[in-house]
Amino acid sequence: MTEKEQPENHKEVTAELDRTRPVRWLLVTAGSISLGLGILGIITPLLPTTPFLLLAAACYYRGSDRLHNWLLNHTVFGKYITDYLEKRAIPGRMKIKTVSLLWITIGISAVFFTDSLWIRLLLLIIAVIVSVHLVRLKTLKG
Repeated sequence: MTEKEQPENHKEVTAELDRTRPVRWLLVTAGSISLGLGILGIITPLLPTTPFLLLAAACYYRGSDRLHNWLLNHTVFGKYITDYLEKRAIPGRMKIKTVSLLWITIGISAVFFTDSLWIRLLLLIIAVIVSVHLVRLKTLKG
């Protein structure tokens, strides 16, 4: 069949076949869980916020146009996600707050919540890796 002989909506039909109802449901569920973990990551620096928000955006992109648009246009998460995706950057104030909160929380966790040297080393490694990643990102003004 040549391109002219194919129905006009051929591409739409193919796209719909790739997005069956159970797959969309799983993607929306995974995106919502990821969004919840990303929100929890804002409060708990041991959980990475950005990867969970990016995963939520990817899942919503494939599973729900409405949720994807909502997330990208959200007053808190939208600018953060688009700045990270498009510019690989975050605001300087957010860098300072995030790194500070990360070290305070990990320090408290290492001192008061565990006696295990291995867990303290793991917490230190996590703090260093996340800090290096954040510092290496471009800094947005404003």
